[in-house]
Amino acid sequence: MGIRMRVEFMGDDHVDDQNGIDVSVQPSGTGCVECEATSGWWLHLRRCAQCGHIGCCDTSPSQHATAHAQSSGHPIIGSFEPGEDWFWNYADSSFFDGPEMLPPTSHPITQTVPGPAERVPIDWRNHLN
Repeated sequence: MGIRMRVEFMGDDHVDDQNGIDVSVQPSGTGCVECEATSGWWLHLRRCAQCGHIGCCDTSPSQHATAHAQSSGHPIIGSFEPGEDWFWNYADSSFFDGPEMLPPTSHPITQTVPGPAERVPIDWRNHLN
């Protein structure tokens, strides 16, 4: 998964916008915002650490988490998968351990991967990046 580094965060209740993380922000939902709007599907989900936007991962067909980071300038995402607690910094292409985010910290365990199940094509593996 690459090198993991420990980073120092400022403040007790949230991390300032300069660091790209705000622990007081809730996730935008339980699925990729753009995929939900276009009846798309995703493999894994990522959460913007600054605004809570949920987007699909770079292996997913539409790569909305990265598109959000590029359009918004929000440099840090975290996994929104059950049991995962890593963060990724687009600015320096590094994984790191971050602060505990406001719950929920993942999509529901009952949500399928890939998902949502009713929109995933039979040949879904052929559509991955």
